[in-house]
Amino acid sequence: MVKIIFYGTPTFAVPTLTRLLTSPYQVVGIITQPDRPRGRGRRISHSLVKATAIEHGVPVLQPGRGMTNDVSFINELEALRPDLGIVAAYGRMLTDAALTLPRLGTFNLHASLLPKYRGAAPVHRAIIAGERETGATIIRLVHEMDAGPMLAKCLYPIGPNDLSTEVENGLAEIGGDLIIETIGRLIANDVTEEEQDHAMATFAPRITHDDGRINWNASAIDIHNLIRGLHPWPHAFGYVEGARFLIHRSTVISPSAIATAPPGMVIEASKERLIVATGHTGALAITEIQPENRRPLDARAFLAGHRWMVGTQFTNPSL
Repeated sequence: MVKIIFYGTPTFAVPTLTRLLTSPYQVVGIITQPDRPRGRGRRISHSLVKATAIEHGVPVLQPGRGMTNDVSFINELEALRPDLGIVAAYGRMLTDAALTLPRLGTFNLHASLLPKYRGAAPVHRAIIAGERETGATIIRLVHEMDAGPMLAKCLYPIGPNDLSTEVENGLAEIGGDLIIETIGRLIANDVTEEEQDHAMATFAPRITHDDGRINWNASAIDIHNLIRGLHPWPHAFGYVEGARFLIHRSTVISPSAIATAPPGMVIEASKERLIVATGHTGALAITEIQPENRRPLDARAFLAGHRWMVGTQFTNPSL
């Protein structure tokens, strides 16, 4: 029986792990990041990957940062005698010693159509860029980030209002299926590895809090894409009279349906319609908004409790 070690941490990794645990293969060890504070209470808790491992009685290893090259960790991996390593959003680079330990190699499920969007935030960056499709790619891991040869790909469409959470969940599901299919072909020696065109590579750096700051001089569609891409964290945000508001959901209003106004100005605030002017190409209808440290509200509920009116102005204090 083929023995597999699995690396993964966030929710994205769970569908792949679940499929491996119910496959003909044997998952002999699961490597995930150390437990950390989570939620409002910041209580120390483990990831869904670790919870799944415990549920299935699989040994768990949790090396700290920089510890994947530690002799004791490598010895623990060697003791598992793995044939194959599978990685899905582990969140850390593996050392050469860890990569080469399984006799068939170590392979990664990446949430983009490589070589586009290498890096930590491929789904978020694809949506922010306005991509209409993305996908999942299986690669052999090498020491350079997401640069290894490709074994398989599958496409995934991005709808005009899809949020990053929705796209990521969809990719996790089809990616899990692709992993199982690819392992079968790999064992049967029925895989041709294709080198990436490195000249075509684009990068998807980790999302930061400041990525959410809205530039109201941008187009309506660019702001809409930012809102979609930064859901559920850190959310796109703007300021009114010094107070910060997180924008969860929006739609784009066509140019023919709006009046000319300065970017960031509210041009309609009635019933369920909260519409803001942008730099060009239409206006933005905010359909769900959250005052900082309060709960999210749809536009109707928000306007019922906030005296916003035509002329209320979003500002860009740091732009």
